[in-house]
Amino acid sequence: MNSIARKPMGSGRCLWIFASCAGLALLAACHSPTPKPQPAPGLTVQAGSPTPKPQPPPGLTVQAGSPTPKPQPPPGLTVQAGSTTPKPQPPPGLTVQAGQFYRAGQPYRAVGVNYYDLFTRVAAKPANESSLLGLAQLAQAGVPFVRFNAGCFSAADWARYLANKEAHFAQMDRVVQAAEQNHIGLIPSLFWSTFLNKTVDEHKQAWGDRNSRTLAIMRDHTREVVTRYKTSPAILAWEFGNEWNLQVDLPNAADLRRPGEDANDDLKSTQLAVALAEFAAAVRAVDSTRPLITGHSLPRPAAWNNTENNSWKADTLEQWRAVLPRQNPTGYDTVSIHIYADEEVSKLGGQWTKSWADYLKQLKAYATETRRPLFIGEFGLASNGKFTPEKVKTGYRELIPAMEAAKVDLAAVWVFDLPSQKKDWSITFDNDRAYMLTDVIEANRRWSETNSKGK
Repeated sequence: MNSIARKPMGSGRCLWIFASCAGLALLAACHSPTPKPQPAPGLTVQAGSPTPKPQPPPGLTVQAGSPTPKPQPPPGLTVQAGSTTPKPQPPPGLTVQAGQFYRAGQPYRAVGVNYYDLFTRVAAKPANESSLLGLAQLAQAGVPFVRFNAGCFSAADWARYLANKEAHFAQMDRVVQAAEQNHIGLIPSLFWSTFLNKTVDEHKQAWGDRNSRTLAIMRDHTREVVTRYKTSPAILAWEFGNEWNLQVDLPNAADLRRPGEDANDDLKSTQLAVALAEFAAAVRAVDSTRPLITGHSLPRPAAWNNTENNSWKADTLEQWRAVLPRQNPTGYDTVSIHIYADEEVSKLGGQWTKSWADYLKQLKAYATETRRPLFIGEFGLASNGKFTPEKVKTGYRELIPAMEAAKVDLAAVWVFDLPSQKKDWSITFDNDRAYMLTDVIEANRRWSETNSKGK
């Protein structure tokens, strides 16, 4: 507190005031009555007065004969005896429990579609909303999810992304929001092709170098995507890429090099293993629950001999099984393959098998042994003139029953509304391949019934 300055009085005036005050004090002392003694603090008893009743102490007391009071509950959430503990909510998207997909706490099996350019179409031309309208159309028809290219394809695409990430994510936001609004699931494949390395002027083998710029961008992009969309209920799982396993350890790799490439662009399975591990680590740093998918196709029929002997000798069943862990490594809680019925299964899958039903049975056995669900990320048959329309329909309709018999957990037909494959692969609701969508919708009805029965 600030003091208030006062002007000092003269010394003579001070003495007079002091003398006057002393006289008044003496006069008062002589004529004032003797004061009565004050009672001591606390409880006292005077002569002749009744003994006072003791006062109850402060707070809650229990008197003789009175009922015991009920204790009051503490503030906040309490659980009383006999009541149930509130159950935690399941995480968004899919989870894997004991080798099976779960969604919203329930077993989940489903058949969806590939919608390759769902994102890339609107990213290239934001005013073109046809893919978003197609997504709504699929949802209304009862298709439960789509798999799509959620990144870039060419080196030029990656360069545009690096130059303007905000524009890239603005369009991806539209895709995720459309899926949420229409209650349809998404399986984004983040690195559909290998061409990112060209954007930073590195060879393809940079995918196997943890210190490369290629992997640095891959890790950053993965973290950005997963962080941005991890809370969305539309995102079912995270997929690395598309069929990278078909590019590794090829005896004829030199014949497949693009202009300007050399031996450093011949991708090896050991290098792909590094890329897969780095992707998984980047995802798991942000999202610990959604399934991870490699996006691989079925192993080449000579995959083991490609690696071990640099030859095209057909693999045995035992050699085929030895390749599966490499293509579905630790950290990936889903077994992934793609199958097509446009060739004999012995040519595409291996000489050891005679039917797709047998092939899928063997694959499901491996998935069960490793306690992982099986995802057929692509399946189908082209209308490319190789077969009559009747043969295409017959061959296609053999695949879904074979998947059902093998108890495949998740599958997606190739491909919905892809203009670049309009003549042979694209499926719409009004072209001559529309029956494929009808079969998918009907399969989901059956698989949903299986889900409800817990099988």
